[in-house]
Amino acid sequence: MNTIETIAARRSIRKFTEVAISEEEITTLIAAGMNAPSARNTQPWHLMIIRNRETINSIIEICPNGSLMKGADTAILVLGDLNDTDDYFVIDCAAAVQNILLAAHELKLGTCWIGVYPREPRVEGLKKLFSLPEQIIPHSLIALGHPAESKPANNNYRENRIHMEKW
Repeated sequence: MNTIETIAARRSIRKFTEVAISEEEITTLIAAGMNAPSARNTQPWHLMIIRNRETINSIIEICPNGSLMKGADTAILVLGDLNDTDDYFVIDCAAAVQNILLAAHELKLGTCWIGVYPREPRVEGLKKLFSLPEQIIPHSLIALGHPAESKPANNNYRENRIHMEKW
């Protein structure tokens, strides 16, 4: 599968099998995330791997839209480090998330991107749960597992959203 096909075929997966994700697959995904572009190459991300079921259940209490993680084998919490960046950490972390999502699809794994930042109750809840330092901001969660569902490729191309040098 080439990159363009991967982009079109990647879909949010909310149902997972019980098959575990290997350490090698997790390392591959983390490396993909860390190879994302960032403003001034600051690379302000930290990536937390979460596999403990009790911890995942605690996250679901904090992030109600994360209930789909009940079936996921692993969660990845993407964190921004304010010491390494300025306001661009939001964009930089989003680029890392997208790289992880695309790499996971290439590995035939399922993912779902769960928003955290800027929802203050979610940010503060996760900061407390993981005893994060002040400068570390929870950005996103990624539910990860072997997919128990399949979805057709996207075709979200909309010509009415394209503007050539003027509105």
